[in-house]
Amino acid sequence: MATHMAEPAAGGTTAVADHLTLEDRVWLLRAMLLMRGIEERAMTLYRQGKVPGSFYDGYGQEAVSAGAALAMAPEDRLCILHRDLAAHIIRGVTPARMFAQYLGRAAGVTGGRDGNVHFGDYRLGCVGMVSMLPDMMLVATGMAMAFKIRGERRCALTWFGDGSTSRGDFHEAMNWAGVQKLPVVFVLENNQYAYSTPLDKQFAVNPVERAAAYGFIGVTVDGNDAEAMFEATRAARARALDGEGPTLIQAETMRMHGHAAHDDMKYVPKEQVEEWRKRDPIERQEMRLRSVGVDIEELRASVRAEIDAAAEEALASPMPDPSTATEGVFHEGEAEPLGNGLARWSGFAAPEPGGEAAAEAGAVPSEVVS
Repeated sequence: MATHMAEPAAGGTTAVADHLTLEDRVWLLRAMLLMRGIEERAMTLYRQGKVPGSFYDGYGQEAVSAGAALAMAPEDRLCILHRDLAAHIIRGVTPARMFAQYLGRAAGVTGGRDGNVHFGDYRLGCVGMVSMLPDMMLVATGMAMAFKIRGERRCALTWFGDGSTSRGDFHEAMNWAGVQKLPVVFVLENNQYAYSTPLDKQFAVNPVERAAAYGFIGVTVDGNDAEAMFEATRAARARALDGEGPTLIQAETMRMHGHAAHDDMKYVPKEQVEEWRKRDPIERQEMRLRSVGVDIEELRASVRAEIDAAAEEALASPMPDPSTATEGVFHEGEAEPLGNGLARWSGFAAPEPGGEAAAEAGAVPSEVVS
């Protein structure tokens, strides 16, 4: 089974995705700007003692989740991890709900039950993450198996880091998905370090080559190029829906901050960080769009205003009612059989763009996402 390298953009400025409109390309940039801005503001709130627990971000990795998420359809399922905030944005989670989530407020996606990144809005086709990595590969594989059994033309996708490839869960998911030719896309965010362990201390072969051992295609993509990520994911989804099985997409990127807020990443050579800083995914997309007349300064100002308003709204929102703490633990009402497609999670109907259900779920307007 061949392993492929996706073609890079010439000079880092030429559009590489043939299936994106200008509106799509602007939306990719906006999603990345929102992700970075939300995480920067949330980091400030964390240092002020307003965000409980620890704090994780995906600074420098915005293109990996933005590009991949945009390539998926509303009926598909995404298993989103802690450095993939742009995927939530693409799917329609508003900045105000994200800030409320970080702050542990009732308006957060988990209703204040989690003040961190273990969330997913099921109404938008997103599954909340499990802390043990890469367990979401198994979840995505299971959903893909259900889609295949039921004859549903849908696909599952999940992200995971390079450190995850050293765990048994990675191999279990890859093996079963390959054997069953399941409609699932695995996105490996190779950000150069598993906490403090560099790549050459993790594996003896390029991890994308492992796809061949399980009988399916592996591709390596510039993970700092949102449009390249979109194109690679779009192609992987098409193969999956055509019955060709999974794809492993290795997104080459760099974790520009520490593993979490407490990590000063002194173990990373400064030269390496500076080299990757030149490949910033947001600056790359801005350069492309400037070349076709998009007003980047106006877009940035709009994003800043949206983030400011969202943070203020979340800070003013109430804490959860303690009496609701036991809610949502068990299913309320009649049991739903899982074997015939009647369960809510399998019968997901995407909200109509711009409609009442979409607004309730925090979906982006139809004119934003084509």
